[in-house]
Amino acid sequence: MQPNRHRWFVLAAMFSFILLHQADKLLIGPLTTPIMEEFGINEAQMGVVFSGAIVVGAIFYPLWGYLYDRFARAKLLSLAALLWGATTGLSAIMRTFPGFLVTRASTGIDDSSYPGLYSLVADYFPPRLRGRVNGLLEVAMPLGYLAGMVLALVLVSAVGWRGVFYLTGSLGIILAAAIFIWVKEPKRGASEPELQGLAQMGDYRFSWRIARGLLRNRSLLLLIGNGFFGVFLWQVITFWFFRYLETERGYDSNQVLLTMVLAVLVLAAGYPVGGVLGDWAFRRTPRGRMLVSAAGAITGAVLLAITLHVPTGETLLFGLMLCLTALFMPFAAPNVPSTVYDVTLPEVRSTAYAVLSFGEQIGSSTAPALAGLIAVRFSLGNAILYICTGTWLICFIFLLLTAHYVPQDIAALRQQMAQRAEIERARGQEAAPTG
Repeated sequence: MQPNRHRWFVLAAMFSFILLHQADKLLIGPLTTPIMEEFGINEAQMGVVFSGAIVVGAIFYPLWGYLYDRFARAKLLSLAALLWGATTGLSAIMRTFPGFLVTRASTGIDDSSYPGLYSLVADYFPPRLRGRVNGLLEVAMPLGYLAGMVLALVLVSAVGWRGVFYLTGSLGIILAAAIFIWVKEPKRGASEPELQGLAQMGDYRFSWRIARGLLRNRSLLLLIGNGFFGVFLWQVITFWFFRYLETERGYDSNQVLLTMVLAVLVLAAGYPVGGVLGDWAFRRTPRGRMLVSAAGAITGAVLLAITLHVPTGETLLFGLMLCLTALFMPFAAPNVPSTVYDVTLPEVRSTAYAVLSFGEQIGSSTAPALAGLIAVRFSLGNAILYICTGTWLICFIFLLLTAHYVPQDIAALRQQMAQRAEIERARGQEAAPTG
C-alpha cells in the first residue's frame, strides 16, 4: 500500500476504533434504567458504577502514555481493543451488583488508550491539517454514542442488556486482530514540516528528561487545567441525559430516540466544523485554535442554560435548542489535541496527551456520582445545569489564558524541529558516498 494511501487507511482504522469503542463504552447510558431495575439500585449507586470506570481509566492514562512513547503504538492499540472485548464480556457475565461494579470499572483500562491513537495519526498528517483530521476522527465519538444508543434501544428487548454487551465486546476482539495485522507504525515526527524531504530520519523515543520538561510548558499546563473541568459536562450528559428525558421530560422511548438521534447528528457535525475553523484561524494566528475553542465554550454554556429552561411541554423548541447547543459543544475537542502536538516534541506526545487526559478523568471522575447525588436531593435537570454551565465557564477562562501563551510555545517547538532537521541533514551528508 502506498504511503499516502496508507495514511487514509490508518485514519479509517482509527475512526473505526473510536466508533466501536465509544459505542461499547457509552451504551451503558441508554441501558441505565434496565440495569438499575435488575440490580435494584438507585441513582447514587448507579453514579458510582459510572465513576468507577472513569477512575480506573484515569489511573491507566500515564501508563498508556509511557508505553506508547516507548513501543509500537499500533500493536498497543490492538492490545487495547482486545482488553475492551474481554472486560465488556466480563461485565455482562456478572449476576450481582458488587461483581458488576468491579467488572464495569475494569472497562476503564482500555478507555484510556487514546493518546497513542492521536499521536500515531499526528505522524501521518502535518500540523496544518491536524485540526480537521482530529475533527473527522472525533465525529466517531458521537456516532459511536448514537450506535450504542440504537443498539441499546433496538436490541435490549430481544437479547437484554447483557446480550448487547456481548455483541460490542466481540467487535473489539475482531478489531484488535485487524489493527495488529494491517496498521503500520510511522516514524515519530515524520509529518513535521521541518523534517519533510529528508533522505533519512533518526528514531526519536521517549526520554525522561524531555518528559519532565512538559511540566514547564505553560500551554500544556493550562490545557490540563482546562481538561480537569472540561469533561465534567460530557460525563454528566453521557450518563444521565437519557434518564433526564425519561423521568423529568416524560419522553417515551420513541421520543428519546428521535431527540437524541437529531442532537447527536448535529453534535457530530460540530467536531469537523470546530476542526476546520480551528485550522482556518490557526493559519492566521497561532492563537486561532484556542480562540475558536473559547468561543465554543461560552456559546455552549449560554445555549445549554436556555435549553434546560424550556418548559416541559415545548418538545419542538426543546429539541431545536438542544441541537443548537450540540453544534457548539465539541468545538474544543479537535483543537485541544492539535494544540498539544503544536507545542510538544514527537517522542513525548503520547505522554503529554496522556497527562492531559489523566487530568480530565481525575477531574471528571466524580461528575456522574455528583450528578446522582444532586438528582436525589433536587433534580437531574438541576444537576445537569449547575455542573455543565459552571465548568464550561471555567474552561472559557483557561482557553483564553492558553491563547495568550501558546504563540511562544509553538515558536519554541518549531525552533527545536528546525535544529533537528539541520542535524539530520548533516548526518545525511556524512553518510553520503564520496566520488
